[in-house]
Amino acid sequence: MATVLAIETSCDETSVAVVEQRTCLSNVVSSQIPIHRRYGGVVPEVASRQHLETINGTIAEALTLADRDWSEIDGIAATCAPGLVGALMVGATAAKTLAMIHQKPFLGIHHLEGHIYASYLSDPQLQPPFLCLLVSGGHTSLILVKDCGDYQTLGETRDDAAGEAFDKVARLLGLGYPGGPMIDQLAQTGNPQAFALPEGKVSLPQGGFHPYDSSFSGLKTAVLRLVQKLQAEHGNELPELMIADIAASFQQAVAKALTKRAIACAVDYDLKSIAIGGGVAANSGLRQTLTTAAAAKGLQVFFPPLKYCTDNAAMIGCAAADHFDRGHVSSLELGVRSRLPLGSVMSLYGILPNP
Repeated sequence: MATVLAIETSCDETSVAVVEQRTCLSNVVSSQIPIHRRYGGVVPEVASRQHLETINGTIAEALTLADRDWSEIDGIAATCAPGLVGALMVGATAAKTLAMIHQKPFLGIHHLEGHIYASYLSDPQLQPPFLCLLVSGGHTSLILVKDCGDYQTLGETRDDAAGEAFDKVARLLGLGYPGGPMIDQLAQTGNPQAFALPEGKVSLPQGGFHPYDSSFSGLKTAVLRLVQKLQAEHGNELPELMIADIAASFQQAVAKALTKRAIACAVDYDLKSIAIGGGVAANSGLRQTLTTAAAAKGLQVFFPPLKYCTDNAAMIGCAAADHFDRGHVSSLELGVRSRLPLGSVMSLYGILPNP
């Protein structure tokens, strides 16, 4: 079983983990949320500088907590795509340097593949094929997981990602950053049936609607118009309970839209399991709505623990360990990329798809 030290710096979390196959031995996360909160979102240059300041200490702490030395590490991995280029370069450069110094194989990991592997950390017996609903600040996708490195995207958002919509609606409501946890917390005291909000369907050229694709820009606009209408009626300072009702109604609309598409996709493709990944996987409304709907269809749902929903190196290490055991190794000349389709994962190891 491979033991991998993994580094994740794709956005605003500096994280280093030591993973043995599907067991996390340590997972250290240095969060930048307090730094970026003052700007209302992630500032790429600030994120990169913060990674530089914290990366060395985070690596040392991860090794100490795992009680491992370099002789017990089989490979060194880092997220190489997609993400903020400057941030990715910090983690990838650190990993390559360590690989050269300690003469270990280097593995470049796709960030979204890491989110798929987050479910393996808490449910090691989970095996493909299964459906992954990946919902984060930058991505909302339904992915058929066939095997390690073999994925087919069946549905995706046509505009805003679900997490992005949470952040934007939170900003409309004056809740601050990050928006997802703020809305989730406030929604606990609100009425999800208080306001009727649109589902956000994607039309097909031949008529009808796409069964798996999502759209959240219309929902975001509907919340904006609702807030403007209520402010005209009640003044700019809306009552706290009314804000809670808006948050609850919005969260319910997102949860129902994601659940509807995930269940339909799993049933249509005869998949018995749905694994959830990404920051929005921590949302209590989505967890409750999807779990209830899946049970009615006889489907299993796998939600990773909250600590593995947001960006972390443990999920990167889990993916890396699987690739390592299959003989997949990256070149030290591998660069970082802001975008890379999930279907191109194997290109990180110099393996191109069959023509």
